[in-house]
Amino acid sequence: MKTLRLLIIFPTALAMSLVFAQTNLAQTPKIQINRNLQADPLILKGKSGGTVKSNCGNITTEPNQVIQVTESLPYLRLTVESQGKPTLLIDGPGGRFCVIADKYSGGKPELSGYWQAGTYSVYVGELDVSQAKYSYTLSISQINSH
Repeated sequence: MKTLRLLIIFPTALAMSLVFAQTNLAQTPKIQINRNLQADPLILKGKSGGTVKSNCGNITTEPNQVIQVTESLPYLRLTVESQGKPTLLIDGPGGRFCVIADKYSGGKPELSGYWQAGTYSVYVGELDVSQAKYSYTLSISQINSH
């Protein structure tokens, strides 16, 4: 009887864990961007950092944001601000890019230029070795202010 009970409980537990795993993946915010950005800049907020050590600081296992660029854009700029030491890791059709703040960026990691159509995973990392998490603001703009 105990074996039968385990055979019923185990598949149920496995199914529940898969449902929760799918729920976590579905929680990654996704936005679509085209030439007609509704609000410029578009402001997104979240928490930087995570438990995964990378060459771009501590990041989360899932992206903080997924951006779908629906058509190639001649110019797009992503800038992140935080109280900590934020990084910007972007994985997309053109490759994987890590941006770390420097004195020229005023402590705000920024990636700008031509963006081809496709899906981009954006991770807001943290260089703080204590694995602290900080509130961040991610600004997305099509206005070339430089």
